[in-house]
Amino acid sequence: MSSSEPSPSRRRWPLLAAALGVVIAAIAVARRRFVSEIHDHVDALYAAADSERPTPPRFNPDDIESLPAPVRRYFERVLEPGQPHVRTARLRQQGTFRLGGADADWRPLEATQHVTVRPPGFVWDARIDIAPLVPARVVDLYRAGDGILKARLFGAIPVASAGPTPEMNEGELLRYLVEAVWVPTALLPEAGVTWEAIDDDSARATLEDGDVTASVVFHFDADDEIERVTAERYRQEDDDYTSWSGHFRAYERRDGMRVPTEAEVAWTLPDGDLPYWRATIEAIDYST
Repeated sequence: MSSSEPSPSRRRWPLLAAALGVVIAAIAVARRRFVSEIHDHVDALYAAADSERPTPPRFNPDDIESLPAPVRRYFERVLEPGQPHVRTARLRQQGTFRLGGADADWRPLEATQHVTVRPPGFVWDARIDIAPLVPARVVDLYRAGDGILKARLFGAIPVASAGPTPEMNEGELLRYLVEAVWVPTALLPEAGVTWEAIDDDSARATLEDGDVTASVVFHFDADDEIERVTAERYRQEDDDYTSWSGHFRAYERRDGMRVPTEAEVAWTLPDGDLPYWRATIEAIDYST
């Protein structure tokens, strides 16, 4: 071989660099498309709320006289008379997420959640660092009767996708109903929620949205605040319904309403509870 000719290894470097460039470009394009898809969901969510924008009603204690006693006490605790009903909300969350079983590591999470009350819906846009320098972009949503979950490494490489299916739709409406603790007026009968008495410390809430129905049992503490929720929820890993719970604490007053600022959710499995999401609510912006 002539000394002026490049070695085979040197000739391969331009090819490898070109291939790497193609991969990086493909990831960038896929990431932009996924971000655009998420933004489209958020825009459509708010557009639907804007299309149903009457003058917001205000909370009147006389309107809840027929509700179960613990539910009445809850609303009297967290709402002031004359509180405008919330139309939309945006929450910023900071926390951790666990992928896998009880031995799995908790990974850092930050998320923005967009919520509408009429019609009921949300878009949860999250970043989870599933490993050092390996972020995943996750969108979990309920909109127009459809429940959808998508996760992509680096915001580009698909690693999870679910819904819409009847089970997924129900599960996401259930999530909306549970997380209405951050939008208390969304739990009022005027928002479509019906309440059924269980005992002096708990009541069942049911919400229907078209063909989708979700029911959750709310448990109230000595301060008349929601401390726990329980439900049967579809779990993909088991392909069956499994007991599920959420816990709320550290209530603070935000825009005149008392809402929890810390939360945790868990599956109740034969071997015990499996918590998988913990977060602090860093900020909430309401629109009425």
